Amino acid sequence: MARIISSFFISLDGVVESPDQWHFPYWNDEMGDAVQASMQSAAAMLMGRRLYDEWSAYWTSAEAEQEVAALFTGTRKYVVSGSLEKADWANTTIVSGDVAARLRELKEEIGGGDIHMSGSATTVRWLLANRLLDELNLLVHPIAVGHGQRLFEDTPTHPLKLVKSETFRTGVLNLTYVPDAG
Repeated sequence: MARIISSFFISLDGVVESPDQWHFPYWNDEMGDAVQASMQSAAAMLMGRRLYDEWSAYWTSAEAEQEVAALFTGTRKYVVSGSLEKADWANTTIVSGDVAARLRELKEEIGGGDIHMSGSATTVRWLLANRLLDELNLLVHPIAVGHGQRLFEDTPTHPLKLVKSETFRTGVLNLTYVPDAG
C-alpha cells in the first residue's frame, strides 16, 4: 500500500509560505541530497488546488528547468479540489467529492511507490485530521520569518512521533515524523 508523505521547507516559527523568499541561503548539497532521496519513492504527487495552479503554470513554462519539468510532468498528479473543473497539466487527475474515500482507494491502487506532497499546508492539515497522512518531513530552517502561513494554524492536537533526525552544516534540521497513535 502506498503511503502519503508530505515535505515542507519550514522556518523556526512555523512559516511554510513563500520559502523562495527565505530558504535559498540555506540550500546546500546535503539538502539537495535529502530532497532527492525523499522523492525516490514517489509514484505519484498529491497537491491542493493553489499549489497545482502555481506548479502547473511554472513547470510548463520555458523558464522551468527542463529536466525537473519533464520529471514532474511525467509523474501522476492528484489535485484535491472542490472548485477545479479541469486540469490541463499532463497526467493530472482531480480528486473531489468523497476525497477521504478516494485517497484511501489511491493508497491501495498505487503500487511500487508512495504519494508525495511538497507544500499544500491546508491539505496536510486536512490529511492529518482524516488520518490519511503517513509521514511528515520537515526541513526546519534556522530563521524566524515572522509572517506568512504557518503549517499548523488553529488546528486540533495531532500527536506525532519523531522517527529520523539529521542536522545539516547550515543549521537546517531534517526531521521525519509519523502520526503517533498513542
